[in-house]
Amino acid sequence: MGYQKNNLFFFKNKEDLVTASLEGLLNEFREDINGIVNSNGKDPILCVILIYRRGFEYLKYFKPSFLFELEKYYPKASQLFDGFIEDLSNKTVFELLTRAKAESNIKADVNIELVVKIYFFRVDNLLFKSTNLFELYTEEDLFKHLVIYNLKGIISSNYTNQYME
Repeated sequence: MGYQKNNLFFFKNKEDLVTASLEGLLNEFREDINGIVNSNGKDPILCVILIYRRGFEYLKYFKPSFLFELEKYYPKASQLFDGFIEDLSNKTVFELLTRAKAESNIKADVNIELVVKIYFFRVDNLLFKSTNLFELYTEEDLFKHLVIYNLKGIISSNYTNQYME
């Protein structure tokens, strides 16, 4: 992608620069996710909550136009972002919620795959669809409504953590 000369990085074109910048940001978030899971792994529901709380901190700095421009002008960067979101929701969150269900902390009749597709896949599209919801609502209100309240609907009556009280 880029090459180094005299301790400076050069890129062939703007798309490579945008892709490398986005890759750095996504790698930082990936490290945050791994740290969250490693620190809170005994409670997979809490892991999902903390992952999305951290994700909201990242997303609030994005503009809807940024994601649109990625898709339109920077296909490599867009593909990188889409792959990251796919892995986050369909692997990480799916596995955590599946584990929570196996531990009887999610109701037995809940379809985890469907929950992930409805509530946790492409949250960015929901936040930025026609307007930037971060401009209309507080980060805390958005987080509660998109993450906490949805999880409350699927957890079993014997599960609790500080976010569910």
